[in-house]
Amino acid sequence: MILKTMKRPAVAVFWAGAVAVAFLLSVGLWVSSSKTVQAEEITMYKNVGCQCCSRWAERLKAKGHKVIEKAVNDLDAIKKQFNIKEKFQGCHTAVVDGYIIEGHVPVKEIDRLLKQRPKAKGLTVPGMPMGSEGMEVPGETPDKYTVFLMKKDGTAEVWAEY
Repeated sequence: MILKTMKRPAVAVFWAGAVAVAFLLSVGLWVSSSKTVQAEEITMYKNVGCQCCSRWAERLKAKGHKVIEKAVNDLDAIKKQFNIKEKFQGCHTAVVDGYIIEGHVPVKEIDRLLKQRPKAKGLTVPGMPMGSEGMEVPGETPDKYTVFLMKKDGTAEVWAEY
């Protein structure tokens, strides 16, 4: 109805404006979907004096995450609080945006978790694999290790392999 009452130049301006708005919206959606994950604040619980945990935290900070390191005397109590099964336990326990990050999980996998946002408890790298982020030793061959996605029902599945 509006278009019928408009004169030809006005119709052309109307359509040019509509096309411009559609273009800008599509570019905005593309840019927002292609952005990297916004760095998140991560709270990491570690044993007093543990240096590999601090090296892991430095990797996160280098990627823009804010890391709060909390040295505790009873890390097992923290793991129990977050209900981390023994077979999934790693060197330290971290919390980011409702997810648990257990052990030396690579920053790349944490960022993928935060981008994909699966319905899960979090990620874990059980134990302390040599060569995982924070556990690098010059001249040593890195261990192969698996990053698991811990599900809320207590099960897990492979998230990534290194």
